[in-house]
Amino acid sequence: MAKKIIRVDENLSISKYRQIINSVLEAISEERLSIGDQMPSINSICNDFGLSRDTVLSAYNELKARGIISSMPGKGYYVESTNVNLTHKVFVLFDELNAFKEDLYNSFLEELGGRVQVELYFHHFNKKLFENLLTQNNGNYTTYVVMPTKFEGIQSTLKNLSGRVIVLDQIPTDFTEDFPAIYQNFEKDTYNALISGKELLSKYKKLIMVYPGGKEPEGQFKGFLKYCHETNTPFELLSDLNGRTISKGEAYIAIWDRDLVWLVKEAKEKALELGKDIGIISYNDTALKEVVANGITTISTNFKQMGKSLAELVLSKRTTKVENPSALIIRGSL
Repeated sequence: MAKKIIRVDENLSISKYRQIINSVLEAISEERLSIGDQMPSINSICNDFGLSRDTVLSAYNELKARGIISSMPGKGYYVESTNVNLTHKVFVLFDELNAFKEDLYNSFLEELGGRVQVELYFHHFNKKLFENLLTQNNGNYTTYVVMPTKFEGIQSTLKNLSGRVIVLDQIPTDFTEDFPAIYQNFEKDTYNALISGKELLSKYKKLIMVYPGGKEPEGQFKGFLKYCHETNTPFELLSDLNGRTISKGEAYIAIWDRDLVWLVKEAKEKALELGKDIGIISYNDTALKEVVANGITTISTNFKQMGKSLAELVLSKRTTKVENPSALIIRGSL
């Protein structure tokens, strides 16, 4: 059976591993293989062509990662898909889904244009779930796109993946492996955003950042502190707004949207005009922030560009690190 499907020529410059893959794709294209058909066993290919088990297994693993074949324990390999034009099967692991992550993901899919099969998972900032999802799906994909947030000690998990790894959004501080990445430089982005809004910020008596910690990048408050120290701006760094009374002349930077909502409601109750009596800056731009309360000023990376850059990195197989652009988007709240 193997020789009816697989062709391996010793005289070709193409590797035997690649010849096996090409043979299967050709058999599918010529309709000699259909969905549900059983593939030649690894042992039969080894015996018929004098190949090592590792060579055949590597070829089958790539076909499996691309979604072309699947395996059933104790029964062998079967044709799973006849869509041979899909060269990548991508595992995407986000921390959570929200409005701006949805913009990123939709931009990623749009730029790929259907050329890649993508499956999306979430770890919800749970390190054990993060590692389990990757371990359970090891070998099933050609590319693994992961948001590791602030997790430490995960480098070995990523290195053991049988496929290409791309880091998205945050690069953990303990990483020594040079993974390709599309990332945010949170400290620089926060500092530069505040510098660009210095003239507007100067009309307020004090600048206050509400930094909850936990899952949030430390670069956010480091960039804030750098700006305040360099510009001699009076400031406070709070972990929450519990018991806080807002006052005229204060400008707030709210990282969480629930703090943003509280500030807008409190300002309304105290008849404080946003952008005049009190200032508000939020993180991560969304369509809603364009229109609520006459527009909320944001410090935000360009999530649509991040999705586009990610797609380009997946398709090109480059090994570069790309710093995603960020800016202060000025609206009525400042």
